[in-house]
Amino acid sequence: MTVEQKSVDTIRILSAEAIQRANSGHPGICMGAAPIGYELFAKHLNFSHRNPKWENRDRFVLSAGHGSMLLYSLLHLFGYDVTKEDLINFRQLGSRTPGHPEYGKTDGVETSTGPLGQGVGNAVGFAVAEAHLAALFNRPGYPVVDHYTYVLTGDGCLEEGIGYEACSFAGTQKLGKLILLYDCNDTTIEGNMKNTFSEDVATRFIAQGWQVLRVPDANNLFVLGNAIERAKAETVRPTVIICKSVIGYGSPLAGTADCHGAPLGEANLEATKQNLGWKCPPFEVPEDVKEHCLAIAEERAKKEDEWNELFARYEEAYPELAAEYKRFMSGMEPDWAQVESQLPSFDKPEATRSCGGKILNAIAKTLPNIMSGSADLAPSTKTEIKGQEYFSPEHREGCNIHFGIREHAMSAICNGIQLHGGLKAVCSTFFSFTDYMKAGIRMTALMNISVLYVMTHDSIGVGEDGPTHQPMEQLISLRSIPNINVFRPCDGSETYAAFRAAFTDSCPTVIVETRQNLPAYDLGREGAGKGAYVLADCEGTPDVLLIASGSEVEICMQAKDELASENIKAKVISMVSIEKFEQQDEEYRDSVINRDVKARVCVEAASHYSWYRYSRDYGEVIAMKSFGVSGPAKKLFEYFGFTAQNVAKAAKRSIENVKLDRFSH
Repeated sequence: MTVEQKSVDTIRILSAEAIQRANSGHPGICMGAAPIGYELFAKHLNFSHRNPKWENRDRFVLSAGHGSMLLYSLLHLFGYDVTKEDLINFRQLGSRTPGHPEYGKTDGVETSTGPLGQGVGNAVGFAVAEAHLAALFNRPGYPVVDHYTYVLTGDGCLEEGIGYEACSFAGTQKLGKLILLYDCNDTTIEGNMKNTFSEDVATRFIAQGWQVLRVPDANNLFVLGNAIERAKAETVRPTVIICKSVIGYGSPLAGTADCHGAPLGEANLEATKQNLGWKCPPFEVPEDVKEHCLAIAEERAKKEDEWNELFARYEEAYPELAAEYKRFMSGMEPDWAQVESQLPSFDKPEATRSCGGKILNAIAKTLPNIMSGSADLAPSTKTEIKGQEYFSPEHREGCNIHFGIREHAMSAICNGIQLHGGLKAVCSTFFSFTDYMKAGIRMTALMNISVLYVMTHDSIGVGEDGPTHQPMEQLISLRSIPNINVFRPCDGSETYAAFRAAFTDSCPTVIVETRQNLPAYDLGREGAGKGAYVLADCEGTPDVLLIASGSEVEICMQAKDELASENIKAKVISMVSIEKFEQQDEEYRDSVINRDVKARVCVEAASHYSWYRYSRDYGEVIAMKSFGVSGPAKKLFEYFGFTAQNVAKAAKRSIENVKLDRFSH
């Protein structure tokens, strides 16, 4: 047996042993795709185990994240900081080898994967980032940005709609340095694929503008390696390599769904070891395999040394360009003083989407590493960077992106762009369409990467387009995601504060903007950054608190005046971001929302579920408890009770509730 074959079998056995010990996992793909992983790492992937974050490394994405032990076994063999103990602790609480790959938890893991198809979108984003940065910084003889993106998928990733969206985008954009390795074993957890996935995958990819290569037997390393080299030689089209494999190869369960999502079982594991001629104790790597793989890893690490030498020469030849490259890769922030000097005063009624467009463009003048795109809606979402090209095969330097009507892929691609390093990803669509991209947004938050989502047309204010386009539950849906800040500003000043947070915080941000014009208060640049602030106070202790976000702040301001005519003192609080507000200390929160003022009215033209924590026992909530309807926006606000008169009535009811409770005691 050659050391190469023994290395492949080592991956199979380590994976099966770890899954058996955990009594949980997916051995089938690990054993069937082991030759694909080995061939890629051993002969084609440029990486540095000494510096997993080396900027010019090739990126490898395991989109079929349930095969995580395949990746962990490869990282262990090729010198990354993934130890024998890590393999033994697979899927255990606090381990560095979780059930699906998690970005930031394991050396060598480029992105969190597991929801099928997300990794395909991430890989497309990596390829976009590589092509864009190469166009900006490479010069003849100095290819400082020059790497490939490889993504390993199974049948499931290609069944998911996001996989189709992302691959269609990649073919249109001619991302020639993207290589998809399709582990085609025709088996899912429910059995044979003929029941669910009978299409001609090769013809599908050809139609999408991809080069298609076939490997009839994934165990044939020579044919597999030749296919990867042919893929690298194709500089225009992305490539899919269809690798026919056998799920659970080497085990008594090979070729069946029984080994897809469950351990082999002790008896079958022992039989597998006999089938493969395996003699080593559990979790031990044969000495010749260990030496072989580590020697390859050391040789690969020299690629980083070569690149460092190249960059030193580049720095001498193009010092300003090299300095700018370093600035990109270091994660620069905008020059806020310069941004503010370019902003209008926001002293006239204006839609917050329009304000947001002006702010984003002012930021872009000081921050050239933004890539901004939309799901075919930039004229409406106002997220186009003016004066800049659109990213395309002819204009790789373009920083605007036509994502097409592919919201789900857009979010995953932006995650890949952000993860690549050097760029700030911004994307936009209508707020009601966040439902299409929720899984991608969730992955953004899970990985704690600072993608900016701009969502416009934020409420029943959309008007005539009707309930299909009027967001109701989307705010509470996004607010329920951990580790994400959702802003709904009421004017240009608050919109600026939201953008400033988005370009300062490390977590993702969603900015929700209006289609319709709103009055300008121009008071919220500081307070809005804290999530909430007092927009309009009163003398002494208020009788009632009026709390709102976005377009409903105007209604509360009008209600304050109406209440004042009846000698009722109201304090208006603009709740721009619940998440940011809850991050403030107790003293600040109490200074905004007086705990001793129990009469309160919370107003938002969206689901009511966000607001009961602030309305408390005696408060009133004016919000949506149904879908919207089609009609002029002004009439819709009246129809659903979003008027100053209704807010004033609710305020008086809340005050009366407090009085009655005091009297009863």
